[in-house]
Amino acid sequence: MNAIHASFRTARTQQLADAMQAARNYTLSLFECFAAAGMDVPMRVPQMRIVNPPLWELGHTAWFAEWFVLREAISSHPADALYMSLLRKGDDWFDSNMVPHRSRWSLDLPSTGGVKTYCHEVLDRVLDKLSREPNTDEALYPYRLALAHEDMHGEAFLYTLQTLGLQAPAHLTHDERASGAPGDIAFPGGTLQLGSAPETGGFIFDNEKFAHPCYVAPFRMDATLVTNAQYADFVEDGGYERREFWSNSGADWLLRQERSAPRYWRRDNGQWRTMRFGRLTTLAAHEPVRHVSLYEAQAYCAWANRRLPTEMEWEYAALHGHPAFRWGQLWEWTASPFEPYPGFVADRYREYSAPWFSTHQVLRGASFATPSRLGSAKFRNFYLPERDDIFNGFRTCAFE
Repeated sequence: MNAIHASFRTARTQQLADAMQAARNYTLSLFECFAAAGMDVPMRVPQMRIVNPPLWELGHTAWFAEWFVLREAISSHPADALYMSLLRKGDDWFDSNMVPHRSRWSLDLPSTGGVKTYCHEVLDRVLDKLSREPNTDEALYPYRLALAHEDMHGEAFLYTLQTLGLQAPAHLTHDERASGAPGDIAFPGGTLQLGSAPETGGFIFDNEKFAHPCYVAPFRMDATLVTNAQYADFVEDGGYERREFWSNSGADWLLRQERSAPRYWRRDNGQWRTMRFGRLTTLAAHEPVRHVSLYEAQAYCAWANRRLPTEMEWEYAALHGHPAFRWGQLWEWTASPFEPYPGFVADRYREYSAPWFSTHQVLRGASFATPSRLGSAKFRNFYLPERDDIFNGFRTCAFE
């Protein structure tokens, strides 16, 4: 995903309308995968900190669009919507700021059909309102926000299918070889304008605000992501048993997991296999290793005498234009904790970034499950270091 086409950030009214309809169709198609397994009923969904009941998540995506577009909320504060929800208890059910995660399995939600009807009604009204909006960044901001939010939840739906061992649409389950030829790329370094500049126009996430100069020293980075074959060498060399490769936090995490290989790897007659959407398949040697935690990525780096790139280095490389540098197959762990840029101020969606500073780690790039319209070399993803359920991998840098 070196080139991003039709970014949602600058999408105009008709592009937004088409994208919002496509995003909803995709969300509903994945929801049907849960429904086919009976997991449209929340009580049948395992209670895990890393997933939501799909019915709640489906309703939440529609509620979010209703909140910012139809109800014209000036922020995510519960008192900041100008109008009432279409649902009598919409805020009580679907406001993620007000509904504790553990309670989402026991809410008196509408039926599956009722939530779908709500989704259709919200989208119809959103598209009707959008058709009358001027093509200005201010007018289109809530629509772009709602689209990005649904795209993120669409990706979450797909990795939740993986987490729960459910089948996904066939075109989303294929393996991909590591993109490009392996080897290091030498980057000269220099001054990088880290973040997004206001004069570029369009939508900017609050954690990208605003561009500021950062000096990046010369560095050498992998052209491609670490592959299953490379990671298997680490595993076979006792990487999960050798304490010297693991940070203190990583060792504590590993002790709790009781594992000796990545989350979904299985040893079968001397061959590595992997669980992929509920099916055991042969591990493709040249596919990028996926579903690894930050701790596992760090341990591999220690074993290989390499390091993770900082997010400044990653952004520099992505913007440099080197033809061998490819990204977009998997989200990529970086060495950088998720921190605000200088002068940070939360945007209308106040909880998007601010609650997660210092506890989460930055990932850059995109994954095969990320809509191309969402991809940007400036985008900062962020997760807790132990997360290995998302579509993530990593590349390494040389020590200079």
